[in-house]
Amino acid sequence: FSISIYYFMPAVNRITKSITHKGKKAILKKELKLIENAKEYDLKKPNVQMMKQKNDVLSFEDITPIEKFAFKYTATHNKKHPHNLIMGRMYVIRHEHMLLDMIEFGLENYKGLKDFKVEKITSGIKPLLIFNGELFESNREYGRIKNLLIDMFLREEVQKIRLQGLEHVCDLNLLKKSNMRTPRIELEEIGPRADLVCRRNKFASEDLFNRACRKPNALKAKTKKNISKDTFGTTYGRIHIGAQNIGIQTRKMKGLKKTLSEKNKREKRKIADDNNDGAKKLKETSH
Repeated sequence: FSISIYYFMPAVNRITKSITHKGKKAILKKELKLIENAKEYDLKKPNVQMMKQKNDVLSFEDITPIEKFAFKYTATHNKKHPHNLIMGRMYVIRHEHMLLDMIEFGLENYKGLKDFKVEKITSGIKPLLIFNGELFESNREYGRIKNLLIDMFLREEVQKIRLQGLEHVCDLNLLKKSNMRTPRIELEEIGPRADLVCRRNKFASEDLFNRACRKPNALKAKTKKNISKDTFGTTYGRIHIGAQNIGIQTRKMKGLKKTLSEKNKREKRKIADDNNDGAKKLKETSH
């Protein structure tokens, strides 16, 4: 068994303007997109691109042929090094087509799909990616490998996920049944299985990687004034109210009107108060 795979993200370079309709369509297809198309490489169907002509490619010695192939195609395939799996991705900076990251894995203990006598999964289904290990978070190289693998398995962007449509994962774990809305999951190995041993790598610098990860302004969420969200996704709003005039007279409601008995008591109290005031005035004049 001998296989090497080159997987590259689609990218764009400066292209001469075309006068034909077919040429214009090809140029538009190569243009930068806010949401890129599904990545293509030889191991993933239906997004497959295979090179039929033999090419002398030494990726870690000279990356120029790979950059030319990646500009013309979105994926390349070549059988040169034994038991190797090489993955990389491209980046466009100032209309220059260049390599961003590249990693070489050694394949050990490989078992193909035919070695597992189970029901096969549906083509085109998105897998669940499970990364077990602290090095994926603490180590820089393993963090880049995790980011590259996530980008490789990324397909069309969707807004919602149907839980019943999840069929397979790329790592095996035994999950206990819980009282949450997540359905009970039973995992069965279907293949392929392989041990990846890290060999050579060529990662981008921190500055270049950060520039490649910049989000376009069109995709950034517009901030709304006085609206915020916490870590759990709960939306909070702030309302500003001006100074209120409490002494203003509002419309009288029927439910707030005084009853007849309350009116009589009020009149009697008023008459009694008037009589008391009259008696006080008489005493003052007599003195």
